[in-house]
Amino acid sequence: MIDAAEIIRSRTSILFVTLDSLRYDTARTAYDNGLTPALASLLPATGWEHRQTPGTFTLPAHMAFFSGFLPKLPQPHQPPRLWECRPPAFKTVLPQTFVFDAPNLLAGLAQHGYRSICVGGVTYFSRQTPLGSVLPDLFDEDHWRPEFCSPEPDSTRHQVDHALEIAERYEDRPVYLFVNISATHVPHGHYLGDSRDTLASQQAALAYADAHLGRLITTLTAEHRWLIILCADHGDAFGEDGYQGRGIAHPVVMNVPYAAILR
Repeated sequence: MIDAAEIIRSRTSILFVTLDSLRYDTARTAYDNGLTPALASLLPATGWEHRQTPGTFTLPAHMAFFSGFLPKLPQPHQPPRLWECRPPAFKTVLPQTFVFDAPNLLAGLAQHGYRSICVGGVTYFSRQTPLGSVLPDLFDEDHWRPEFCSPEPDSTRHQVDHALEIAERYEDRPVYLFVNISATHVPHGHYLGDSRDTLASQQAALAYADAHLGRLITTLTAEHRWLIILCADHGDAFGEDGYQGRGIAHPVVMNVPYAAILR
């Protein structure tokens, strides 16, 4: 078990990456077929963990994440949570869980000297609409550009370059660096030269993003210890049982990849 309470006490920086809309089966197949070598070198030997999301599209999933609720195992017994808001007096929390006395995780980390930084991807992080400001408003600083969004074929490179540039500014204090990877969100048919978005094109999008994600993690952890959390916020349906998209409680939407690494 990762001792998140000790991690916060030791002021260890945290990288939280959400691979937007990435289905568990997409991530698992890409891992098994050797299409994501950079991530495979960083993940546990068993690869991606199969978990289930608390939200079926970007907004509710991330609101849950930033409130302390990460994806859960699809089983009755759950491991201790990494962090949670101070519970009612009758509830017992294990000492390894970081308990924050604030309305959200980012405000709780700020009480311990962390600076929260958002490198957005999809438009829920863009501030282009009223809803597009809800999630960025939780952070001390947020960054979004059109080239970070999924219509841009090289979005992950732009995001990683920007994230690394920002991280250099805060080498003297702990940070909570959040990156929402948009490449795996529709549209991604362009990774196969097609206008259609399919399971195969999402896999190609993940294969594209792999080297840049590997570069992000290896650069950040070259001289300092980081807690790395990688997961999808939800999946996407590509015609299963007649469904398309997200925002539905279908298994392909609910099942997501997850990994937590102390490196």
